[in-house]
Amino acid sequence: MKVSLDREKCIGCGVCTQVCPEVFILDDEAGVAKVSRSETADLAVLEAEKSCPVSCIRTEAEF
Repeated sequence: MKVSLDREKCIGCGVCTQVCPEVFILDDEAGVAKVSRSETADLAVLEAEKSCPVSCIRTEAEF
């Protein structure tokens, strides 16, 4: 799965980093999350996408 995050929409709440730490980390300097792995098979990324309060995470299945 491909993962992206709109850093301009992100509010830095950290939910994604708690739900899926394999893919998301907090950028302390910018105060928002960032994607540390843009491709993953970890299904927790789907939960992170659903849990984001500002809907800034996007996933895309690869076929």
